[in-house]
This record gives sequence, structure tokens and C-alpha cells, in this order.
Amino acid sequence: MTEGRMWRALGLMSGTSMDGVDAALVETDGETIAAFGPGDWRAYAPHERATLRAGLGRWPGEPGVAEVEALVEAAHAAAAAGFPTAEVVGFHGQTLAHEPRGRGTHQAGREGAPLVPFFHFALARRIGAETPLAFLNLGGVGNVTWVDPRRPSPEADGALVAFDTGPGNALIDDFVRARLGRDHDEGGAAAAAGRVDAAALAGLSRHPYLLRPPPKSLDRNDFHGFLARVAHLSTEDGAATLSALTAACVAAALPHFPEPPGRWLVCGGGRLNRTVTAMIAARTNAPVDPVEAVGLDGDLLEAQAFAYLAVRVLRGLPTSAPSTTGVRLPVSGGRINRPET
Repeated sequence: MTEGRMWRALGLMSGTSMDGVDAALVETDGETIAAFGPGDWRAYAPHERATLRAGLGRWPGEPGVAEVEALVEAAHAAAAAGFPTAEVVGFHGQTLAHEPRGRGTHQAGREGAPLVPFFHFALARRIGAETPLAFLNLGGVGNVTWVDPRRPSPEADGALVAFDTGPGNALIDDFVRARLGRDHDEGGAAAAAGRVDAAALAGLSRHPYLLRPPPKSLDRNDFHGFLARVAHLSTEDGAATLSALTAACVAAALPHFPEPPGRWLVCGGGRLNRTVTAMIAARTNAPVDPVEAVGLDGDLLEAQAFAYLAVRVLRGLPTSAPSTTGVRLPVSGGRINRPET
């Protein structure tokens, strides 16, 4: 029986990241979080990142996908080896292509993403939140979960609203890599030294994606055309403009919430970009803090989420709802693989 017991669950997460694999242990029954255990990170080497990048936008059976699959499985197995006490493992995998209104996605659910909102609901309860707040993940793509912790469960009507906001770090990272040969804009320093080019952002409010009601989700490269709009700018001005793009897309999420969140808690690598978070605070008129401000670990949060979701799957509890991925009714996703004995 799985009901009523706590599991030592290991979560593994790479997602859209090209950095590496996060691993984290969580003690949970799939509803409440009893404790957070240790975590670790297995970095991708430069040649491995090149292999992953070569597979972006490709689908099963296409050139380069088999190499990515072998790399990802080996990297995740190496990360998991350091947690011999884990009883169940939640494995997200690497997102190569995501086309929710076309060929689909490699993830579960109608839109396929985001899958972490149910965990955000548990976190809101754990930190003692009493009024609506928003968890904002700034990875390659930005995604937000509006949470009302007063609701009885994450699948309850009005408990969650979740969707991808737009670019997170992906465009900034790609731009800085091309200009400076760096993986990212450390702390938002380049953007802080530049000026936002309003002409490059002109018409953003009419972008078809921003006008669509949630639930909705993006591929990492759906806004990639914006790089051409900043190609003529200096490195600093280009970084500032792309940072403003991320912030503007986050602010465009506000009309989709039942009520404004009283606070934004930021996870993912973007929480360390002070320029982006300051821009978000200015546009949303609300406090914007890294999740560390409430005692959470922003580096491990998504790995912890997949540990939590793994136990929900074992128990047959919903992991997706109409307000998060657009499924018709709350549904449990994922596939259970049991070790051969």
C-alpha cells in the first residue's frame, strides 16, 4: 500500500537546461512534504552541451536524437548513483522539442507543461502562505504558478493557474554566448550597464502567444526571432533589452490571474539575475524575491518537484489539472517502470 506512508523519493531534473542534472531527495506522501533531503548536481561537460544543443528542435528518430538519449540516460544514472536510499525516482528527462498545438511534446499532458504547479501548492502550504502568491521559474523558458493556498487541494477549482510566460534565460544566454563567449549574464551585469531599446520591444504586447489565454506552453526557441531585433545593439543594450523582454512577458501574465499575487517567489537560474528580477518588480508592483527568502533551495526546487510528483504517480493522485495543462479533468501522468528482479 502507498497511501499513508512517507517515501524517500529522488527527483532528477534537466528539462530545458543545458547546464547539468539536478538531483534531490524528498520525504513525502505526495500531498505533504515531511522533509527535504540532500541534493547534488552533475554538470554537463562542454562537449555534452554541444550534443544537447545539436538535438534541439528534433523529434524521435531524427538525426542526433539517439546520441542525446544515450547522454541523458547516462548523466541521470550517474546523478542517481549517489542516493542509494531512494525508494522511488522521478525522472523528467531532457526537453528537445515542444509543439503543444502541433506534433505534441515529449512530456505528459495536453499542453505537456508546466508539471510543477502541484508541487508549488504543497510548498505554499509548507511555508505557511495564507493568501495568493506566485512561483516564477526562470529557466530557459519562464513559467509561473499562481497559487491560492486556501483551497483544499491543488486540483480544486481556483487553487492554481499555471502557464509559460515567455522567454526566461534562453535568449539572454544565447545572446551573451554569441557576443562574449559566456554561458550567461552573471548577475545581470551586462544588462545593468545597458539601456533598453524600446523599438526592439515595440509590438510585444500584440504577440500572439501573450494574447492567448492559459493554459499554454512554449518551446525554448518560440521567441528566438527577437535575437534579430537586438543584433544591431551593443552587448550591454542587447542584454538589457532581452532582459526587459523577459520581464515584460512575466508582467503580461497578471491579467490571467484571479487576483494579483501578493508576492513573487523566483526559482531557476534567473533568480540570480538581479537586473531581470528588478525589472519584474517594477512592472508587477509587487515584492520579487528568490525562493531562498522563504527557506527553499532554488537550485534544487525542480528536482524536488519530480520527487514529489513521482510519489503522486505511485498513489494515482492527479499531477495535472485543467488550470495547469488544459486536460479535461485532473489526471495522473507519467509512466511507472519497476526494476527487474
